[in-house]
Amino acid sequence: MCPCYRDVASFLTLRTRILEVLEGSPSLAQSDVHFVVVDDTGGHDNDIDQLKGIPDVQVITPPFNLGHQRALVFGLRLMLSEVLDSDLIVTMDSDGEDRPEDLLRLLEPLQSAPNERGMLCVARRTKRSESLQFRIMYVVFRTTFHTLTGTTVRSGNYAAYRGWLAKRMLIHPYFDLCYSSTLVGLDMAVTAVPCPRGHRYAGRSHMNMLRLFMHGVRMLMPFTDRIAARALTAFSAMFALTITLVLVVVGFRVFTDLTIPGWTTAALLGLLIVSFVALGNFIVLFAVFSQSRGISLANLESWKDERPERFVSSSE
Repeated sequence: MCPCYRDVASFLTLRTRILEVLEGSPSLAQSDVHFVVVDDTGGHDNDIDQLKGIPDVQVITPPFNLGHQRALVFGLRLMLSEVLDSDLIVTMDSDGEDRPEDLLRLLEPLQSAPNERGMLCVARRTKRSESLQFRIMYVVFRTTFHTLTGTTVRSGNYAAYRGWLAKRMLIHPYFDLCYSSTLVGLDMAVTAVPCPRGHRYAGRSHMNMLRLFMHGVRMLMPFTDRIAARALTAFSAMFALTITLVLVVVGFRVFTDLTIPGWTTAALLGLLIVSFVALGNFIVLFAVFSQSRGISLANLESWKDERPERFVSSSE
């Protein structure tokens, strides 16, 4: 399952390399392989027609651009009725940055434990090749993310699991917000497979700073409960410190002859007001943002000009 935003040339190379990798695997060489491409342009990319004549490729077109994360969720939910519990599902980007060379290592834990239906394997990024500016921003984001949530997400869309798990976890509403962080944010056993990030096969990335920022915010949304708990703890500590300082100032004024600067009372009162306003704004803005992003995807998988044809699985 691949989201595709004007990356048909890259996907064609990706498909060829995936088939070559699978042909070299004794356990997977005879498997029925099906590619599902989600056209995230909403039907505006004419190059996508090149894929419609390929027998093992299914194209899904949402009504509008969803972003690569939610496009994956849209496509997966739409295809769940066609998936068997024993089927292996792999999600990855179509530009080549999720390397086909790592596919066998990602699938190996699933193949070695066929009875572990709830196993989830994700690619943990070990090496990146971005610009210095991106690396600096990525370090800042990881630090902020860990501060707010207490965890880190070093994986993207590259993941593998069985149809049995997909049918159960993908109905979780957090997937409406973000695919990659929800995978590791839910209470599931995750097997992380170290995988370096590859290079784009063709064209250029359409990710700009605004989209990157929005993606970072969406990654935080599945951790709303953790962020709220940490924010409440920080607020409580600030509030307790403010009350303690107020009591100390009152104690000095009542029980001693020491002179307390006039600005002290104003500063403490201001600190107390700011803590209340900051907490209120944080909760309101985060809740509104989360709801606005989630509602737009709710029940969207029911929209389709025509239902996809049923895949023929090797397990049937």
